[in-house]
Amino acid sequence: MRFHPPLEEGRLIRRYKRFLTDIETVGGELLTIHCPNTGSMLNCQVEGGQVWFSRSDDPKRKLPGTWEIGETPQGRLFCVNTGRANGLIEEALRAGVISELNGFTELKREVAYGQESSRIDFRLDYPTGPAYVEVKSVTLGFDGSRVAAFPDAVTQRGAKHLRELAHLARDGIRAVQLYCVNLTDIDAVRPAEEIDAAYAAALREAVACGVEVLAYGVSINHEEMRVDRRLDVLLGS
Repeated sequence: MRFHPPLEEGRLIRRYKRFLTDIETVGGELLTIHCPNTGSMLNCQVEGGQVWFSRSDDPKRKLPGTWEIGETPQGRLFCVNTGRANGLIEEALRAGVISELNGFTELKREVAYGQESSRIDFRLDYPTGPAYVEVKSVTLGFDGSRVAAFPDAVTQRGAKHLRELAHLARDGIRAVQLYCVNLTDIDAVRPAEEIDAAYAAALREAVACGVEVLAYGVSINHEEMRVDRRLDVLLGS
């Protein structure tokens, strides 16, 4: 996934009210831009850290740009725009990067399913039947560790999705939880039990029911992002 037009660089002043970010561009311009991340962005923000943003020429937009990439306190890069995760995964699926899911004949996005009125990120159709794939974007990292974690805040919606996947798996339908790790220099992913114990328990229950759990890492720079490697999944006890 290449950025068109190219991203512009700046420095973070502050993020506030969840969706607003003040930055200073390399040319000294002070801007308030959109932050397309509704999460806590725990361990991701550092005042004065580098940011890269896309600028819009749409006169109807209230804000002139969107924060796309940031620098963490650990010096890693992360993708701020969680809306890009599904696009990255679709690109990787079609390119055969996610080997565990190769061989599908059709890919559909946002398909209604489940017992709790959900929508799955991807339904992949195979000659042997469908696979339902739920994608979560991971950006939570820690000092001195190459293990990322999900979620960065309590997520009842995330637990709901795991329950839906577990129902499918119990019925013999292939169900996959796929973590898209939008954070550089990471080797593995784990559930953030210290943040959301209920989610961690739901994940382990889903695995016990037959849900597959995959994690893939994303290379990130100001020109492009792409899914490029399989990561370990550490479920814990």
